[in-house]
Amino acid sequence: MSARIAYFRVSTSDQSIEAQRHALGGQFDKEFSDEGVSGAVLAAERPGFADLLKFVREGDTVCVYAVDRLGRDALDVQSTVRALLNKGVTVDVRGLGSIGRGVGELILAVLAQVADMERQRIKERCEGGREAARAALAKTGKTHRGKLSLGRPFAKDAETVRKWRAENKKSIVETAKEFGLSTSSVKRYCSTGMEW
Repeated sequence: MSARIAYFRVSTSDQSIEAQRHALGGQFDKEFSDEGVSGAVLAAERPGFADLLKFVREGDTVCVYAVDRLGRDALDVQSTVRALLNKGVTVDVRGLGSIGRGVGELILAVLAQVADMERQRIKERCEGGREAARAALAKTGKTHRGKLSLGRPFAKDAETVRKWRAENKKSIVETAKEFGLSTSSVKRYCSTGMEW
């Protein structure tokens, strides 16, 4: 007996399995999911998808919300779909319908390539932003967005924390309590100082 199987993948907090389930509609015989897993991770290496691959049988239909839920790498998406098709499994992508041999594989290949290109563009934009921030920081002392550092900003002035700790001869825990910081922040602020 064939089964209707759903696969969900969410990598960020603004995505939800429930929203994907609702968009796919209907009841599923079995569901598999990967939460907090990037599409850049190969499908077969994701725990939920690996379980799906072990479970599916000839005649089953695997339903996914979008091509990018299968992956962001064009070659991985194509090989994943091909592996399912070789098992006699139908892949149903919302908005595209059932993907089969021939034209269906060609359409999927194009869409997977577009997803891969978008991933590369995002990566390039992020690196471009970091480069602009580094250049502005070196030139003006602030990033192009007005921040004082590239990383996470200090919750308190590091010099003030170091000075207070030294003058009062307090431990990391006592210093953290005094400034309302975590002990790891105090350690980071005082890494060039003394250890009490």
